[in-house]
Amino acid sequence: MKFFVDTADVAAIRELNDLGMVDGVTTNPSLILKSGRDILEVTKEICDLVDGPVSAEVVASKVEDMIREGEHLAKIAPNITVKVPLTWDGLKACKALSSQGHKVNVTLCFSAAQAILAAKAGATFISPFIGRLDDINFDGMELIAQIREIYDNYDFQTEILAASIRSVNHITDAARIGADVITAPPAVIKAMANHVLTDKGLEQFNADWAKTGQKIV
Repeated sequence: MKFFVDTADVAAIRELNDLGMVDGVTTNPSLILKSGRDILEVTKEICDLVDGPVSAEVVASKVEDMIREGEHLAKIAPNITVKVPLTWDGLKACKALSSQGHKVNVTLCFSAAQAILAAKAGATFISPFIGRLDDINFDGMELIAQIREIYDNYDFQTEILAASIRSVNHITDAARIGADVITAPPAVIKAMANHVLTDKGLEQFNADWAKTGQKIV
């Protein structure tokens, strides 16, 4: 499974990247706002830092404008993936941009039917939003399972990018189902290292070591 980091915080990306935990980055207008940075400037900095795909999202609603914005974003760096919404215009933009050789991430996917359309339109990635479905009492993981089954049935090459990740359980469940990629905030990825029994065991080891009166160095 590939790990994408869902943030425009360069310092947070750098920390995880130094550990080899970053296969790519996803951004969106909300994350750009949170960063307080210019979209072109911060996206270029991220692309220079990370070898893998960096998703940069268009904000237009009409296909012609999406294509124009996507082409502009793609010029930032060779590893840019243009992010478009799963609307009819977004699918048209996906088809046009992918036909030009650009990687495309189709985002805001909430149904298996939408995921089929994105794959047919040439999407590199489909981004089903797990957490937002859970918020309205739908099973986000069931959507991942449905898309996995359908894509495997027909050998679609579009990668399933599990998004709107809210917890460590979301990540492990997506991995068990077979999502190709997860994208999560840095805090959630770092939380994967936490376990109460690890903390308890370490506390006991440290207490016992102190009793020996020894030093390693």
